[in-house]
Amino acid sequence: MLSRSFCIRNNYLFVATYNKMEKSLDYVLFQLTLVKLRSYSIPFDSIAVAQFTQPIIMASLSPKTDVLGRRLAAHLLRRTTFNISKARIDTFADLTPDAAVDLLIDNTTAPIYPEPVDPVSGNQYINCGTMPPSCGDVSDINNKLEYVRSWWIYNALKDTTAHHKFQFFLHTCFTANIKENSPYRAFDYIQKLGYYSAGSYKELAKRMTIDPLMLYYLNGNENTEEDPNENYAREFFELFTIGKGPQDGPDSYTNYTEADIVEAAKVFSGWRTGSRDTNIDPDLNIPTGKPKYNKHDTSDKTFSEKFDSTQILGAVDEPDMYRELDEIMDMVFGQDETARFICRKIYRFFISDNISTEIEEDIIEPLATTLRDNDYELSAAFKQLFKSSHFYDEDDSDNTDEIIGAKVRDPLSHILLTLNMLELPAYDPVADYAALHNDFIRKRLINFLFPYMGMVLFSPPSVAGYPPDYQEPGFSRLWFDGSTAIARYKFGEMLLENKRVILSGDFGGVQFDPVAFIETFCSDPYDANTVVQEVTEYLLPELPETNRFDYLLNDIFLDGLPAYDWTYEWNDYITTGVDTEVRLMLYRFFQNLLFTGESQMM
Repeated sequence: MLSRSFCIRNNYLFVATYNKMEKSLDYVLFQLTLVKLRSYSIPFDSIAVAQFTQPIIMASLSPKTDVLGRRLAAHLLRRTTFNISKARIDTFADLTPDAAVDLLIDNTTAPIYPEPVDPVSGNQYINCGTMPPSCGDVSDINNKLEYVRSWWIYNALKDTTAHHKFQFFLHTCFTANIKENSPYRAFDYIQKLGYYSAGSYKELAKRMTIDPLMLYYLNGNENTEEDPNENYAREFFELFTIGKGPQDGPDSYTNYTEADIVEAAKVFSGWRTGSRDTNIDPDLNIPTGKPKYNKHDTSDKTFSEKFDSTQILGAVDEPDMYRELDEIMDMVFGQDETARFICRKIYRFFISDNISTEIEEDIIEPLATTLRDNDYELSAAFKQLFKSSHFYDEDDSDNTDEIIGAKVRDPLSHILLTLNMLELPAYDPVADYAALHNDFIRKRLINFLFPYMGMVLFSPPSVAGYPPDYQEPGFSRLWFDGSTAIARYKFGEMLLENKRVILSGDFGGVQFDPVAFIETFCSDPYDANTVVQEVTEYLLPELPETNRFDYLLNDIFLDGLPAYDWTYEWNDYITTGVDTEVRLMLYRFFQNLLFTGESQMM
């Protein structure tokens, strides 16, 4: 028995015939032209249209054109920013993806504080407002890496664009561990990522190759003609640009060979960290590495057939060493697989852990074409992806099964999105430098909560990055395991009680007031159903199923009491100002809601 399905996409008709007896599936492709249907395999009239069953809807980067609505606006903000709130969701709900994504990508604002803050004086201490020079004497400068992180966290919390999320994505692409370097180099590395947050991946690759922190981290500053060091060259191919692919012979992979690593190391030889105050990238105004010609391998470099036997002539002086860098970038980024490799990173970070054959063919391939055609400008690929029906899970027959709410939140997203959604204050690092900022962001988030959730910010355990970003088959699910579950589940309780819960001490003075929150958050705080409906709609990636909603409303929020009991208690609170009963009910509700598995997803 045969059954047929069809769909129309990109001016083509796809017809699938399924043979139930033989359990085989055949596709027939037709091209649509205005009013004509031209068959590439069999005449159209030989197909029994009446036998068509459910349509086949395939993954597609075709744009979504209607307005987002709350659910999809929240999805866009969760995936592309760290800043989500009811007000922002409502604003973006009235926008089309085209307008919303352009707003997030094209309107990057300057950070509130362009530099970290000295915790003793409250002064900005990296460049003292100028570049160069460095500030000189600053209290305990060698122990202030955590203040670079604090500075970045504060700005990420306040950022209303996609800038900081994209910046952190690039950190997972060009991985380095800032703990192994000075605050100055850590700051410059992060600034460089930010400069290219939606810019040229290719240009960033070139500049990261000679970035002082990267030179130190992957031993590039030790790479000389006499004593070659291949660490950076190996990671440049395998992790940063083209990827290995399966091994296809002795010392050979699908995309490059071991001999190519040797030749690349020669190209990259002779670069040193240099002086921060004198070696400034003229285009970025950010410190960069220094060429040392007497340490550079000046021989000609010949690459394998994987790169069409490209030859890069040896540099004749220090300025010519930049030409060698340009040529190896042109060689690597001229390969189609480089764009595919980068687009898989984009897809796994922002969309889904699962890259099926269908996703590879219908999403990764056209996205890679966009990236290549735009000279590796990330904004072009980001816009195509985040404006697509696929991103909003609307390119198949079930728009609740694949993308929205399907990724486990990484600790950075989980913490910052929760703080913003619950409208908790981010203490000003200048006004409150000696107390609240110092205590909450540095001690409670960076040195306590992040590590307990499995992330040391900007310090992944290896050059491969944070395991959930690359390790199959778990990927993002690896953020949630036996060692991290307690901190994730207890996060809500920490906020409700201003306690570290799993350790002694408070939570840095930050406490969530559920009564004050509901009073301004809900359209009708007198109605129990409205309270639960609106809170779950905004805080969770998907509305709970009916049974789940009833459980949250009746068993958790109302604790088995009738709904009018809440109305009575809320009215009593408004009348008397005594919030004992409503606080008890709201505490129980939020404690359970922030404990749920749904709240861990995005």
